[in-house]
Amino acid sequence: MFKGYILPSLLALSLLMPSSATLADSVNLKEGHPDRHTVVKGDTLWDISAKFLQDPWLWPDIWEVNPELENPHLIYPGDIIFLSYVDGKPVLKVDRGISGRTAADSDTVILSPFPRASKLDHAIPMIPYDAIRQFLDHPTIMTPEELERAAYITASEEGRLVSGADHKIYVRGIPNTYSEFDIIRPGKPYYNNPKRKKDILGYEAVKLASAKVEAFGDPATLRITHSTKEVLVGDRIVPSRQQAVSQNFYPKSPNQQVSGQIISVPSGITRVSQFQVAVINIGTVDGLKAGNILSVFQRGAQVRDPMTHKSVQLPDERAGVLMVVRTLNRFSYALVMEASRDIRLYDMVRNP
Repeated sequence: MFKGYILPSLLALSLLMPSSATLADSVNLKEGHPDRHTVVKGDTLWDISAKFLQDPWLWPDIWEVNPELENPHLIYPGDIIFLSYVDGKPVLKVDRGISGRTAADSDTVILSPFPRASKLDHAIPMIPYDAIRQFLDHPTIMTPEELERAAYITASEEGRLVSGADHKIYVRGIPNTYSEFDIIRPGKPYYNNPKRKKDILGYEAVKLASAKVEAFGDPATLRITHSTKEVLVGDRIVPSRQQAVSQNFYPKSPNQQVSGQIISVPSGITRVSQFQVAVINIGTVDGLKAGNILSVFQRGAQVRDPMTHKSVQLPDERAGVLMVVRTLNRFSYALVMEASRDIRLYDMVRNP
C-alpha cells in the first residue's frame, strides 16, 4: 500500500481508535500513574502497561486488536505513550512526534504513514524474553514417553568413561533431520501431587553438553562442542531448540476455569520472585495456552476462634500473577510477572 514505510502497528492503531468495548469499567488506572511515558530500550509492553494500569495484563481491553494489520506490537524506543480520555473514560494513546508534534501539542494523532529507520526487531517485546529463553530453547522437563523415545550415547571415543568438550561420542536413535543436539540426563521426577508422590508427570532434564553430528549412521558420530558437566554412556540426546522463538505473548485469562499448583522451580530454589520461571501441573489437556494469565494464591492459615474455640480456615491470600509461556500436555512453564510476596512451591494457581 505504501512502499518504503511501515504502517503503524496493530497495537498502536488500536491505541488511537478505542471502541466502547475497549473502555471497560473493569480496567482501573494505577494510583499515581504518569500522564505519559517515553519508550526506552529495555522497556516491555508489560512494564509500560504496569505504569498506567492496576492489572497490566488487561491491556488488550484498552489496546484492542485490529485484525487488518499483520504486525501486532511494533512499539519502538522514542514512542510516547500518553493518557487521554474518551467520554470520560481513560484511554492510552501513542504519539511518534510526526512533523515535530508531540502528545502535548494535540490530543489527535495523525495516522499518515511515516518513515521508520529502525528494523522490525528493534520493536520492544511483550515480556523480558531473556528470562524465558532457556526454557524455550531446550527442555528442562521431559515426559516418561519422551525419555523412552530419546536417542542415547552407546559408546565414547577410545572407550572413555567420561567425555567432555571436543570428544567424539557414538549415538543410536537420532533423527537425520537435525545436526545439533543437547545431551541431557534424567533427574528427579515431578509428580502431579508432589506431597503424595503419585502420578509422575515427567523428569527433570539436566543439560550436560551440546554436540554436533559429524556422520549419520547407526550409530551416528557426534562431537561434543561444549560441556558444563561430565558426559557418560547412556546419557540421552535431544535436538537442540536454539532458534528464533516467537516473543509474541498475548495476555488473556484461560477460556475455562483451571486450577493447579506450582510443582517445581527449575532453578532448584524453593521460592520465586518476579521474572523467574515456575512449573505448574496443568497444561494443554486443561485448556491452557501460551499467554494465559493465572493468579497465584497461598492457602490461608488455620486459627483457633477465641470465642468458639473451634478451628477456622482463613481466606487464601493472593501472592502474584503468572503468564504461561510454554505448554505441554500435562504441565506448563509460567513466568512470574508480579509478586506481592514470595511465591513458593505448592502454591495454588487459578484464573485471575
